[in-house]
Amino acid sequence: MLDLVFMGTPAFAVPALEALLAQGHRVKLVVTQPDKPKGRGQKAAASPVKEKALELGIPLAQPDSLKTPEFQRLIAEQKADLLVVVAFRILPASLFPLARFGAVNIHGSLLPKYRGAAPIQWAIAGGESETGVTIFQLDDAVDHGKILAQVKTPIGPDETAGELFGRLSGMGRDLLLTTVADLEAGCARPLEQNHTEATPAPKLKKEDGRIDWSLPAASLHNRVRAFNPYPVCYTTEAGTNRILRIHRTQVLPDTDLPPGVLSMEAGRQPVVGTGKGALRLLEVQWEGKPKVSGQDFVNGLRGAELSFS
Repeated sequence: MLDLVFMGTPAFAVPALEALLAQGHRVKLVVTQPDKPKGRGQKAAASPVKEKALELGIPLAQPDSLKTPEFQRLIAEQKADLLVVVAFRILPASLFPLARFGAVNIHGSLLPKYRGAAPIQWAIAGGESETGVTIFQLDDAVDHGKILAQVKTPIGPDETAGELFGRLSGMGRDLLLTTVADLEAGCARPLEQNHTEATPAPKLKKEDGRIDWSLPAASLHNRVRAFNPYPVCYTTEAGTNRILRIHRTQVLPDTDLPPGVLSMEAGRQPVVGTGKGALRLLEVQWEGKPKVSGQDFVNGLRGAELSFS
């Protein structure tokens, strides 16, 4: 069994931490982000990884910087065999020699595709029918290191980022266990990435969710799925500043409506025209209001005509 330092922050990382411990590895230190303000009261909130480390009684560090001499000494003192990094932040290369096998990372895409902070979301937004999980060795460039293991999975045609996130978290956990066992046994075979095939997956911004109704319905449906649950796709009622968030949709490829124009089809379901085809709105939310079904949304309009910009 190996001595590990585990670095991670969100819920995506927790299954991997639990599984490493269950397999008998010794997690000597957990490193996570400092507590951040959250909610209406903006009170400092612990990350899911911190909460799990406290529950399990594992020593914890929350450094503001990973480059200070104090933090470097803390990592060196662990005499770890491996640094395991899951949904954390970019590590300085000076940390890699401080563990016998360096550092490995779980990444939610089939590298070299979708390098960056939001690989799951951008894979869906890009219309991919397949994605996966990669375990790779960290080096001094983002998501650039040699691949140790990779597993593929299909993306469902209506699957959201939140749903795929949950599946890939479990897959990453299982693949990590196999990879760590291979490193321990000396049978891991790192493979260089084909860097010419690299594609970006930058950090998401709220503006990424704004809908451009001139795009084809299939593209917009992919973006609605990709940005659920964050940042959520949205549009603005024409002539007002009212924002409508769009959580779930269905593509109607043969429906012809002007882009952004709302129509009520048979059964009182809302349909909005796009640059090619139309989108049926299955679940929406006026800003400041609860989510409602498409039919309840139509009922609330009381026959009013609507279009979006």
